[in-house]
Amino acid sequence: MADNHFLAALQKITSGGLSLHELIAAAQNAANAGQAEQARQLYQVWIAMNAENPLVFIAHFNCSTLQTQLGDAAGAEASLRAALARNPDFAPAHVNLGSAMERRGAAAEAVEQWKAGLERLSAVSGDAIDYKLTLLKQISRVMSDNQQHEGAEAALTQALDLNPAQRDVLEQFAAARLAQCKWPNAAVPPKIGRRNYLMNFHPLSACAYADDPLYQLGLADRYVQALTEGDISMANDRRHATIQTGRRLRIGYVSSDLRAHAVGYLMANLFEAHDRSAVETFVYYCGIPADDEINRRIKGDVEHWTDIRAMSDDEAAAAIAKDGIDILVDVNGHTREARLGVFARRPAPIIVNWLGYPGTMGSAFHHYIVADESVIPPDHEHYYSERVLRLPCYQPNDRKRVVHPNTPSRAEAGLPEDAFVFCCFNAAHKITRFSFERWMEIMRQTPESVLWLLDYSSETNNRIRAAAAERGVAADRIFFAKKIANAHHLARYPLADLFLDTIPYGAHTTASDALWMGVPVLTLPGRSFASRVCSSLVRSAGAPELICDTPEHFVSRAVELATTDRLSLAGIRERIIAGRDTCTLFDIDGLARNLERLYAQMAFEYAAGQMPQPNLANLSAYLEIGARFDHDAAEIGLMTDYHAHYRAELAKLDARRPLIADGRLWPAPADADAISRAA
Repeated sequence: MADNHFLAALQKITSGGLSLHELIAAAQNAANAGQAEQARQLYQVWIAMNAENPLVFIAHFNCSTLQTQLGDAAGAEASLRAALARNPDFAPAHVNLGSAMERRGAAAEAVEQWKAGLERLSAVSGDAIDYKLTLLKQISRVMSDNQQHEGAEAALTQALDLNPAQRDVLEQFAAARLAQCKWPNAAVPPKIGRRNYLMNFHPLSACAYADDPLYQLGLADRYVQALTEGDISMANDRRHATIQTGRRLRIGYVSSDLRAHAVGYLMANLFEAHDRSAVETFVYYCGIPADDEINRRIKGDVEHWTDIRAMSDDEAAAAIAKDGIDILVDVNGHTREARLGVFARRPAPIIVNWLGYPGTMGSAFHHYIVADESVIPPDHEHYYSERVLRLPCYQPNDRKRVVHPNTPSRAEAGLPEDAFVFCCFNAAHKITRFSFERWMEIMRQTPESVLWLLDYSSETNNRIRAAAAERGVAADRIFFAKKIANAHHLARYPLADLFLDTIPYGAHTTASDALWMGVPVLTLPGRSFASRVCSSLVRSAGAPELICDTPEHFVSRAVELATTDRLSLAGIRERIIAGRDTCTLFDIDGLARNLERLYAQMAFEYAAGQMPQPNLANLSAYLEIGARFDHDAAEIGLMTDYHAHYRAELAKLDARRPLIADGRLWPAPADADAISRAA
């Protein structure tokens, strides 16, 4: 029957009697019947017979879509070029042609193509605005991916000028400003508005922007609601499924980062260390195609590997449900390429937030968060929607990490031989004005020192050097380490004398790398998860004296270690190196056993009807309060009256519209003395 329709359509085309409207319908019918190749042929024959038709560009465009589906990338690109040759103002072809260029690795050409599309959009119409927004988003995304944050910010600014209420654009805009160390970060155009800006941060960016865990909790809740609104199929809902006894627990790990990525480096050794008599391991990979050493190691050690990148959320949830997973571990959280929609479909009875995201999920479907006593002390549990379970140290580490055997000299690394070298290899978005000013105070008091950072972009490097000069530190005392292969990067760590942490988003993988290589790490923990990880790692490496309790202590301790207490620093370095085989931080077998015990505890609680229910009460109120605070002017996480501040603001909101009791900070104590004591 389908062939008959195809032949009839061909005959009508050759006789000149098939209109473009009829062509589109015939091709769509063929494609719906699984005959994409026949649909493509219909378009190509029609184009050959109607080359002068003023609407032929639409046929070229639709043909390109079919060619892409059929794997003919070159043909699809040629069809898009043909469409634009007939109608250079056809914005969808500019969008798709740029995307085709990006897929074949020509990112710069893609950006130029999208810019060309923008230049053609002269008429003001709803469609023109939509196309312009799409082109601007594409430009900003690719430029950000290629570390061209200045250009990305410019494109995003244009998009927000057209529509300042776009959540996804606001998220990217904030990330671009953070990546460039632009302070104050929230100094945004009036049309965007400071409150609108802070209400629409991406949760991961918020970890770097402010040490405000209650704001982060409210923001996570808003983000989850935005990404999971609308109808969600619950066909694979297994929240009440029975966990069978008499067999191993089935543990599923969902991650986009089990490759040459910070998370992949941390987890590479875990799957080998897991006790196969206790757990059966499944990985659901949602990241970019990868075939690096880390990816191959993990694939070789895990028992079941399923690539879900090309699957819809429904299909991925079905695959997980079919495997009968008991405990599904979200190793992405609110990070790039996460699959929140899969978890929202609840394809496993127990869902866990661990490792990939340094904070709470703020969701109704994540039951547990795995941490440790340092990262989440008992009196911090109300900052999290999940129930907190703890390991001795929450971070796994690879005892088989590859380090290049040759350590370069300081001269080879471009460093002065006789200086005291402070370093921080954290990403640029983690460097706040407050952290930077503490670094500069340390350098002013240690004139023979230099600061060694990662090489960011030339614009960001120049901005950092200018900021140093403004604070009385010569720009030439700031050095930037070129990005090199990880094994070589690890080998150069010992050239540094002391690693200086950042807050609120501290060193995580970078800290454990430094400690593995024997470099002491000085840290100042705050209140939020991201700000406390480094203190956990330092303590677990056996150097708790490197944990400071105030900003002043951080500065004075760094100065002491660089000047009057170098003997102590040398002793710490020797102790860290000597303890690599015995300390908690690098005990991957111990972590695996403890993690398996936590999994068994979760299964026991589930069977006993004791599953925790996420606490989502009043989260919009906490978000509102956090978004009102001027985080660029003061570090809220270091305020001694942090809780009192929130309680006072909650009282104002309650006066306008009563809040429910939430088991966190509301209702507030009846008197001010009680508020002071609780803070």
